[in-house]
Amino acid sequence: MNLASAVNISDLRVLARRRLPRVNFDFMDGGAEDEITLRANCEGFERYRFRPRLLTGNAKRDLSITLFGQKFCLPFMIAPTGLNGIHWRHADIALASAAAKAGTGFALSTASTDSIEDVGRATSGTKWFKLYPWADRAFCSRMLERARASGYTTLLVTVDSVNAGRRERDARHRFSHEVTLTPSVVLDGLMHPDWLLSVWLAGGGMPKVINVAEFLPPGAGAADMADFTRTRRNPLLNWDDIAFIKSAWGGPMLVKGVLTAEDARLAGEHGADGVVVSNHGGRQLDGSLATIEALPEIIEAAGDAVVMIDGGFRRGSDIVKALALGAKGVLVGRATLFGVAAAGEAGASRAIDILRVEVDRVLALLGCHSISDLGPHHVALVSGIGMHDAAVRRSRTRATRPELEQGASIARATPVMNNLPSPGARSEPGFRILRRSQCRNGSARSLLDSCQGRSRQTFSGPVDV
Repeated sequence: MNLASAVNISDLRVLARRRLPRVNFDFMDGGAEDEITLRANCEGFERYRFRPRLLTGNAKRDLSITLFGQKFCLPFMIAPTGLNGIHWRHADIALASAAAKAGTGFALSTASTDSIEDVGRATSGTKWFKLYPWADRAFCSRMLERARASGYTTLLVTVDSVNAGRRERDARHRFSHEVTLTPSVVLDGLMHPDWLLSVWLAGGGMPKVINVAEFLPPGAGAADMADFTRTRRNPLLNWDDIAFIKSAWGGPMLVKGVLTAEDARLAGEHGADGVVVSNHGGRQLDGSLATIEALPEIIEAAGDAVVMIDGGFRRGSDIVKALALGAKGVLVGRATLFGVAAAGEAGASRAIDILRVEVDRVLALLGCHSISDLGPHHVALVSGIGMHDAAVRRSRTRATRPELEQGASIARATPVMNNLPSPGARSEPGFRILRRSQCRNGSARSLLDSCQGRSRQTFSGPVDV
């Protein structure tokens, strides 16, 4: 299989796995501890099923959205991710360029390996900046100053990583924002010559978290910059700091990492223009809510504020489900990372195009003319139907693919059947229909609460992310 024959994001993941050394792939692909939340992000979408409308005359669909006065041709944009340069040299610029050509946005992380300024100059597309509030207010102010001067229009403030999660795949490789050159890592690198030549040798070694260089002595290397990111986390960060960051930025700002209605309200009270529903891609608190599970209560609490979401988006149908539940837009991370790791800008563009076509097809089949047509009435929450069989099917299917890891134990949650409609109810057994009014008055949250009782099954097969 090559890039041209990749038909979905899973195929791009396979290509990325082939090209990268194990330490790199596991850093991109893995999550915290048992990776329960990592899997739940993807599996959560299976609990929602579509309710299509027919004969609507929707021969053409409009996929555009508008956020903070800026029009995006697509209802999703590229999420901020760190250390992208260890997968492909100048991956941040490649991702930003792919997004600009597709007419959508790109968000750059503080932990990028291409500088704020270099990415700002590289493309004319819409660029957002994600701040890691490391160190102190002086550090934050300097990052915001540089981003503003380089044309970034919206700020994301990540608040769910002030304390580090435990990523066991990385621990096994002794990877902590830098590659430790053990004999096994060196041998693995030698077995991936394309990566070795194009990233490590061509670029002069390990790419650096370049944006923090000015806070270190002259001549500081990748290890020094990685140490800064590990040691300068700020566990004392609080809501007053969020208000300060908003004041220092002066433009649109979203708080990223919110999973509860309570924190969504606090974000608004301290100046945020909205939130990103996120669990850091399942890389921080293992066992936390999947983002699609947390979305309804946050939509209810946020009022008119902008609510976006990331976490587990691998299909256009996932994106459409989140938009139907009320998200104003979606941030995709690993999907485009798989693409850029496989083939640089061309791979990122391929990932965007795959998702674009899938979103358009789902809208067509739902009977919608535009993204604005979507609403909670287009989805039904499944209670205990199909999940067990789907888990077994994926486990068996993917276990036959030699490109993926074998033998990982996957714990999958199976919701129990409860709170089903009465025999005379309009919805079918096993389904609860989400109507627009229900997302306003709290019923959507109660539907999620009704599915919390779970029995657990363990299957042998590859980790499904």
